[in-house]
Amino acid sequence: MSTTRDQLNAALKEAMVSKDSHRRDIIRGLQSAIKQVEIDTRTTLEDADVLTVLQKEAKKRREAIEEARKAGRTDILEAEQAELVVIEGFLPRQLSLDELKAIAAEIIAEVGATSAKDMNKVMGPMMARVKGLADGKLVNQAVRESLGA
Repeated sequence: MSTTRDQLNAALKEAMVSKDSHRRDIIRGLQSAIKQVEIDTRTTLEDADVLTVLQKEAKKRREAIEEARKAGRTDILEAEQAELVVIEGFLPRQLSLDELKAIAAEIIAEVGATSAKDMNKVMGPMMARVKGLADGKLVNQAVRESLGA
């Protein structure tokens, strides 16, 4: 099984051969972000940690897209969306709101949560179960809706 790092390297080579400078630059940026974390922590990242870095990069793009949308900047919006598409290509498939609600319902039953006051009881196990498979905001929304908050 190839690691995420191997997939990034293969995609970089492919982008260089096909002269896709936009994709090449995005992948190089991702590799640079991974390398920076390795330098900062003085460790070599495992595959799960590499995915965490990619998820942070994707989150940055989602936030930038939201800000560009609010500011009416379609030029920035389109560029960030293009980058997000490339980044998401290296991430595992993200869970939908309905899938998250089903998981939330299971955890709510397990911990005996009954109201919005029990949100913290549910969020810990929920985030542990869906780590890397969903954005925190979406998880929070699913738990809130499942608790009727």
